[in-house]
Amino acid sequence: MKVFIVIALVIANVAVSISSGVQSLGAVQGVQGRITNGQPAAEGQFPYQVGLSFLSGITSETYFCGGTIIGEQWVLTAAHCTDDAVNVVLFYGSTERTSALLYQVAMSPQFVQHPDYSDRPLSNDIALINTPVIAFSAYINKIELPPISSRYSTYAGQQAIASGWGVTSQWSNDLSDTLQYSIFEIISVDACQKFYSDVVASSKVICIATPNKKSTCSGDSGGPLVDINSGKLIGVTSFGSIYGCEYGEPSGFTRVTSYLDWIKDTTGIFY
Repeated sequence: MKVFIVIALVIANVAVSISSGVQSLGAVQGVQGRITNGQPAAEGQFPYQVGLSFLSGITSETYFCGGTIIGEQWVLTAAHCTDDAVNVVLFYGSTERTSALLYQVAMSPQFVQHPDYSDRPLSNDIALINTPVIAFSAYINKIELPPISSRYSTYAGQQAIASGWGVTSQWSNDLSDTLQYSIFEIISVDACQKFYSDVVASSKVICIATPNKKSTCSGDSGGPLVDINSGKLIGVTSFGSIYGCEYGEPSGFTRVTSYLDWIKDTTGIFY
């Protein structure tokens, strides 16, 4: 069961410890969580945001992730979300997680996980879901990917926005009822490698600084990171510190520009 993979160096420059945790919907009682220290989204602010409720084929429990609409029949998410799942319910078009405008169901044969995905060590944490046709509106719409010409952009020093229904804090088990978002500064890969091994924090990853206990957390996995300057999707929420979401260590996202050719070959979508 994998919602937000957390990683930390156990022995400096030697070993990486990875643990996986799921925000079990069955365990949710008072639904109050959010991107830690974020703010509530307005209706229609993030029409590309998708809520994903997966059914585990191993434990038969449900767990929650985020996703992003990139085409009329395609949602992008994290591979650690689709891995071992047998189906998913997709929630579209509302900031309120429990009152979506549109629901769809996709089965595991519609999951296209990156062929080189690995959870230990974590790499290529990206997957696609081939959905029924999504009717676009002011509240449900796709986001554009970066152009293939920008595949080597680092985005370091730029600001990006992350959104999701993740938990309140590292001590909470409650998913957010309302979509939350926050703005973060992207840091360099070199800066990220001071906290994580270069196997995990590779050139195929984007890392963000997480000051003042502001971060992504469990339940946000698979959700979008969007470049504020261009409005393009540049990251998929992937991992954070094993010490917790509010510890102050960087959070990591799968770098979308590293997978533009794979996305094009799988979906036909490119810019």
